[in-house]
Amino acid sequence: MTTTGPRIVDLSESKPNTRRGGDLRALLTPTAVGSTSGFMGLAIMRPGESIAEHYHPYSEEFVYLVQGRLEVDLDGVTHPMRPDQGLMIPIDVRHRFRNTGDEEVRMVFHLGPLAPRPELGHVDTETAEEAAAAQGGPPQHTGAVS
Repeated sequence: MTTTGPRIVDLSESKPNTRRGGDLRALLTPTAVGSTSGFMGLAIMRPGESIAEHYHPYSEEFVYLVQGRLEVDLDGVTHPMRPDQGLMIPIDVRHRFRNTGDEEVRMVFHLGPLAPRPELGHVDTETAEEAAAAQGGPPQHTGAVS
């Protein structure tokens, strides 16, 4: 195993991932910094945007809401969140996020442990377009995927 030293990663170094809705930026990842226990990033959602329902079969997800107001559906039950609140989502719990306020949401997320392979880390249960249509929101970004 290769040992990696500390590394600061700027948000501008991370490509937007808009496949699930919103703008997801994975900052501290095995590829970027050599992490072995999980990865961390920032989700940015404009008013009315959502992140489509999905679950993680290998990882718990830790969320900290920095800015904005959002609702999170956990196995179909809706919970409001406001800034300075954290949330732990257990393995296999379906979840979806919606910006319900009139300002941008900024949400820090961390997942761990890592899935055996990156493509096994997320299981999508709806598309970004389906999530937007279900809430009557604006069309989601469909740009580059990292």
